[in-house]
Amino acid sequence: MTGDIRKHLEVTPFVPFIVRTSDGREYPVPTVDHVYLPPSGGPVVISDEAGVVVVLPGLMITALVHTNGCDHST
Repeated sequence: MTGDIRKHLEVTPFVPFIVRTSDGREYPVPTVDHVYLPPSGGPVVISDEAGVVVVLPGLMITALVHTNGCDHST
C-alpha cells in the first residue's frame, strides 16, 4: 500500500486523500506536505494541521480513500 501512496503523491494536480488503517482509523492527507514516505519504504508518517504526527507501519494501511469518495482498498 505504501507504493500506492507514493504513486498518488506523484499525481498532478494533487488530490487529497485519507489513509485508512486495519483498525478502522482514518488519517487525512490534505497536501503532499502532510505525509512522508522514507525512500527505502517502511513506515508512513502523517501530520495533521497542528503538527501532530502519527507513524503507521505500512502493513497496517488497508485503503486510500480519495476525498471524492473513491476507495482504493487492498
